Amino acid sequence: MKKIICVLLSVLLAALCVSPAFAAEAEETFGAYDHVFIIGVDGAGRFFKDADTPNFDRIFENGAVDYTARAETVTVSAQNWGSILTGVSYMRHKLTNDITGEKERASDTEFPTIFTYVRQAFPDAELASIVNWGNISSGIIENDINVTKLYPGDDEAVTNATCDYFNAGNAPALFFLQFDSVDHVGHGDGSKAESFFKQIETVDGYIGRIYDTLEANGLMENGLFIVVADHGHTIAGGHGGLTMRETNVTLAVAGKTVKAGGKMDLDTRNRDVAAIALYALGIERPEHMSARLPANLFKDVIGELRPVKNELLDNLVSKLAWLITLCTALF
Repeated sequence: MKKIICVLLSVLLAALCVSPAFAAEAEETFGAYDHVFIIGVDGAGRFFKDADTPNFDRIFENGAVDYTARAETVTVSAQNWGSILTGVSYMRHKLTNDITGEKERASDTEFPTIFTYVRQAFPDAELASIVNWGNISSGIIENDINVTKLYPGDDEAVTNATCDYFNAGNAPALFFLQFDSVDHVGHGDGSKAESFFKQIETVDGYIGRIYDTLEANGLMENGLFIVVADHGHTIAGGHGGLTMRETNVTLAVAGKTVKAGGKMDLDTRNRDVAAIALYALGIERPEHMSARLPANLFKDVIGELRPVKNELLDNLVSKLAWLITLCTALF
């Protein structure tokens, strides 16, 4: 019986191996935003949907939310933050926790982050990153393109520094923030523990403060607000594997041209944040990217094919990994 079900799943997955043939209806939303704010919640996986998150709920009430966006096949932080910010798979950017902790990154790399593309498009724009995990600031986001980088400490300090930064009148074209406390609790207690969900609820409060600060400073009128997780955790507390608790992640987007109630599509991946951010700012996406615009996200865009030709090996590995995930989930 198990073999039969897995065979059926294989057939189903084969049908999904080619992304749906969506096409853009219009380009009215291309470049519709002056600011993109990306809030990364390390280790939160899909679990915003299971926690009491009144701020997340109100922010994305008229936005698009997906709790089954796919993480990188290696569900580890550097691999995923690297893909979220570069728009390519971990197989291409090759960033790991060790590498990002040891080596600073420059913009002449083969696969730079979206910060480099925004800097090239807008030479005088303010760009900023405020993170809990310092590897992102030095080892992922480039160090030679004049990005304001703050590394204030724990998540509360990150929140305070962020609110102070915006209250001081800063208005970056691209802003990235990373919270790390959910990941810490996930490692210690696992993804079914009450403490894990309580920490997501604490971070929800921080997200609410930051969003309200942006609104108070008039930055959400033409701002796109994104919350994304890099990976989840197993019940035992680890991550790095292929279970749904590790590979399904939250991706939520709010802004004036976002489709209310949009669920995005089954091929959505967390790396698609890179494509979403560049599109919102009116920057043509580099041809090497495999990130794409999901369906049911922007009001006047049906969606895009994923350019799998750019990363044939990653596409094959990810589909096989998803099949393993589905089969494992059944038994």
